Amino acid sequence: MKRQLARLLGVFLLVSGATMAQKAPVADVPSTRDDIMHLFRVINVRDQMRQTMDAMMLQMKQMSHDALRKRHPDITGEELARLDASSEEMVKSFPVEGMLEDMVPVYQKHLSKADVNAMVKFYSGPTGRKLLRQQAVMTTEAMQAVYNRLQTSMDESMQRIEEMVKEDAKKKDNQTPPEKK
Repeated sequence: MKRQLARLLGVFLLVSGATMAQKAPVADVPSTRDDIMHLFRVINVRDQMRQTMDAMMLQMKQMSHDALRKRHPDITGEELARLDASSEEMVKSFPVEGMLEDMVPVYQKHLSKADVNAMVKFYSGPTGRKLLRQQAVMTTEAMQAVYNRLQTSMDESMQRIEEMVKEDAKKKDNQTPPEKK
Protein backbone atom coordinates (compact mmCIF):
# COMPACT_ATOMS: atom_id res chain seq x y z
CA MET A 1 0.00 0.00 0.00
CA LYS A 2 2.81 2.39 0.90
CA ARG A 3 4.56 1.54 -2.38
CA GLN A 4 1.44 2.26 -4.42
CA LEU A 5 0.93 5.53 -2.57
CA ALA A 6 4.58 6.45 -3.20
CA ARG A 7 4.21 5.57 -6.91
CA LEU A 8 0.98 7.56 -7.14
CA LEU A 9 2.65 10.52 -5.45
CA GLY A 10 5.64 10.17 -7.80
CA VAL A 11 3.39 10.11 -10.88
CA PHE A 12 1.43 13.10 -9.55
CA LEU A 13 4.65 15.08 -8.98
CA LEU A 14 5.96 14.13 -12.42
CA VAL A 15 2.73 15.15 -14.18
CA SER A 16 2.29 18.34 -12.18
CA GLY A 17 5.95 19.23 -12.68
CA ALA A 18 5.64 18.75 -16.43
CA THR A 19 2.45 20.82 -16.48
CA MET A 20 4.07 23.59 -14.46
CA ALA A 21 7.13 23.53 -16.71
CA GLN A 22 4.91 24.16 -19.72
CA LYS A 23 3.42 27.31 -18.17
CA ALA A 24 5.65 30.36 -18.41
CA PRO A 25 6.40 32.13 -15.16
CA VAL A 26 4.17 35.18 -14.67
CA ALA A 27 7.12 37.52 -15.32
CA ASP A 28 7.63 35.95 -18.75
CA VAL A 29 4.02 36.24 -19.90
CA PRO A 30 3.99 38.92 -22.56
CA SER A 31 1.78 41.91 -22.08
CA THR A 32 -1.13 42.35 -24.44
CA ARG A 33 -2.29 45.44 -26.30
CA ASP A 34 -5.14 45.70 -23.78
CA ASP A 35 -2.65 45.55 -20.88
CA ILE A 36 -0.65 48.42 -22.34
CA MET A 37 -3.74 50.49 -23.17
CA HIS A 38 -4.96 49.95 -19.59
CA LEU A 39 -1.59 51.20 -18.32
CA PHE A 40 -1.87 54.22 -20.63
CA ARG A 41 -5.30 55.01 -19.17
CA VAL A 42 -4.08 54.65 -15.59
CA ILE A 43 -1.11 56.94 -16.14
CA ASN A 44 -3.18 59.38 -18.22
CA VAL A 45 -0.66 59.09 -21.02
CA ARG A 46 -2.75 61.24 -23.38
CA ASP A 47 -2.78 64.13 -20.92
CA GLN A 48 0.87 63.54 -20.04
CA MET A 49 1.84 63.69 -23.72
CA ARG A 50 -0.13 66.91 -24.25
CA GLN A 51 1.31 68.54 -21.13
CA THR A 52 4.84 67.49 -22.04
CA MET A 53 4.46 68.74 -25.61
CA ASP A 54 3.05 72.04 -24.32
CA ALA A 55 5.96 72.44 -21.88
CA MET A 56 8.47 71.59 -24.60
CA MET A 57 6.86 74.03 -27.02
CA LEU A 58 6.95 76.82 -24.45
CA GLN A 59 10.64 76.17 -23.82
CA MET A 60 11.45 75.84 -27.53
CA LYS A 61 9.52 79.04 -28.23
CA GLN A 62 11.64 80.96 -25.75
CA MET A 63 14.87 79.42 -27.03
CA SER A 64 14.03 80.04 -30.69
CA HIS A 65 12.99 83.63 -29.97
CA ASP A 66 16.31 84.27 -28.22
CA ALA A 67 18.28 82.61 -31.01
CA LEU A 68 16.38 84.47 -33.76
CA ARG A 69 16.80 87.83 -32.00
CA LYS A 70 20.56 87.23 -31.70
CA ARG A 71 20.94 86.35 -35.36
CA HIS A 72 18.30 88.73 -36.71
CA PRO A 73 18.05 91.71 -34.35
CA ASP A 74 15.58 93.40 -36.70
CA ILE A 75 13.01 90.57 -36.47
CA THR A 76 9.61 91.95 -35.56
CA GLY A 77 7.15 90.77 -32.94
CA GLU A 78 4.72 90.11 -35.77
CA GLU A 79 7.18 87.76 -37.46
CA LEU A 80 7.81 85.92 -34.21
CA ALA A 81 4.08 85.66 -33.58
CA ARG A 82 3.58 84.18 -37.06
CA LEU A 83 6.29 81.57 -36.39
CA ASP A 84 4.71 80.80 -33.00
CA ALA A 85 1.29 80.32 -34.56
CA SER A 86 2.76 77.95 -37.13
CA SER A 87 4.49 75.92 -34.40
CA GLU A 88 1.33 75.79 -32.29
CA GLU A 89 -0.70 74.50 -35.24
CA MET A 90 1.90 71.82 -35.85
CA VAL A 91 1.71 70.64 -32.21
CA LYS A 92 -2.10 70.68 -32.20
CA SER A 93 -2.13 68.45 -35.25
CA PHE A 94 0.11 65.77 -33.71
CA PRO A 95 -1.76 62.46 -34.09
CA VAL A 96 -1.73 61.49 -30.40
CA GLU A 97 -3.99 58.43 -30.84
CA GLY A 98 -1.85 57.13 -33.67
CA MET A 99 1.29 57.78 -31.64
CA LEU A 100 -0.16 55.74 -28.77
CA GLU A 101 -0.90 52.85 -31.13
CA ASP A 102 2.68 53.06 -32.39
CA MET A 103 3.96 52.93 -28.80
CA VAL A 104 2.04 49.77 -27.81
CA PRO A 105 4.42 47.25 -29.44
CA VAL A 106 7.41 49.04 -27.94
CA TYR A 107 5.94 48.77 -24.45
CA GLN A 108 4.98 45.15 -25.11
CA LYS A 109 8.54 44.39 -26.16
CA HIS A 110 9.99 45.72 -22.91
CA LEU A 111 7.26 45.09 -20.31
CA SER A 112 5.81 41.75 -19.33
CA LYS A 113 2.28 41.34 -18.04
CA ALA A 114 3.69 41.26 -14.49
CA ASP A 115 5.60 44.52 -15.13
CA VAL A 116 2.47 46.23 -16.42
CA ASN A 117 0.40 44.94 -13.49
CA ALA A 118 2.99 46.24 -11.01
CA MET A 119 3.04 49.62 -12.72
CA VAL A 120 -0.75 49.83 -12.72
CA LYS A 121 -0.74 48.99 -9.03
CA PHE A 122 1.90 51.65 -8.28
CA TYR A 123 0.26 54.40 -10.34
CA SER A 124 -3.13 53.56 -8.86
CA GLY A 125 -1.75 54.11 -5.34
CA PRO A 126 -1.21 57.44 -3.57
CA THR A 127 2.49 57.85 -4.44
CA GLY A 128 1.93 56.98 -8.10
CA ARG A 129 -1.07 59.35 -8.32
CA LYS A 130 1.05 62.13 -6.77
CA LEU A 131 3.83 61.51 -9.27
CA LEU A 132 1.33 61.70 -12.12
CA ARG A 133 -0.16 64.96 -10.77
CA GLN A 134 3.27 66.56 -10.37
CA GLN A 135 4.87 65.23 -13.56
CA ALA A 136 3.99 68.17 -15.82
CA VAL A 137 5.07 70.75 -13.25
CA MET A 138 8.34 68.90 -12.62
CA THR A 139 9.00 68.67 -16.35
CA THR A 140 8.37 72.40 -16.83
CA GLU A 141 10.59 73.32 -13.89
CA ALA A 142 13.31 70.93 -15.06
CA MET A 143 13.26 72.49 -18.52
CA GLN A 144 13.54 75.94 -16.97
CA ALA A 145 16.45 74.72 -14.85
CA VAL A 146 18.39 73.53 -17.91
CA TYR A 147 17.37 76.41 -20.20
CA ASN A 148 20.67 78.33 -20.02
CA ARG A 149 22.70 75.19 -20.67
CA LEU A 150 20.52 74.25 -23.66
CA GLN A 151 20.61 77.82 -25.02
CA THR A 152 24.40 77.91 -24.81
CA SER A 153 24.63 74.56 -26.58
CA MET A 154 22.15 75.68 -29.23
CA ASP A 155 24.10 78.93 -29.81
CA GLU A 156 27.37 77.00 -30.17
CA SER A 157 25.77 74.57 -32.62
CA MET A 158 24.32 77.40 -34.70
CA GLN A 159 27.72 79.14 -34.74
CA ARG A 160 29.42 75.95 -35.98
CA ILE A 161 26.77 75.51 -38.68
CA GLU A 162 27.20 79.12 -39.84
CA GLU A 163 30.98 78.65 -39.99
CA MET A 164 30.59 75.45 -42.00
CA VAL A 165 28.26 77.18 -44.46
CA LYS A 166 30.77 80.04 -44.90
CA GLU A 167 33.64 77.58 -45.41
CA ASP A 168 31.62 75.60 -47.95
CA ALA A 169 30.79 78.82 -49.80
CA LYS A 170 34.50 79.81 -49.89
CA LYS A 171 35.49 76.36 -51.17
CA LYS A 172 32.81 76.54 -53.84
CA ASP A 173 33.99 79.99 -54.95
CA ASN A 174 37.62 78.78 -55.09
CA GLN A 175 36.67 75.75 -57.19
CA THR A 176 34.70 77.72 -59.76
CA PRO A 177 36.74 78.22 -62.98
CA PRO A 178 37.70 81.90 -63.61
CA GLU A 179 35.56 82.21 -66.76
CA LYS A 180 32.43 81.35 -64.75
CA LYS A 181 33.14 83.86 -61.96
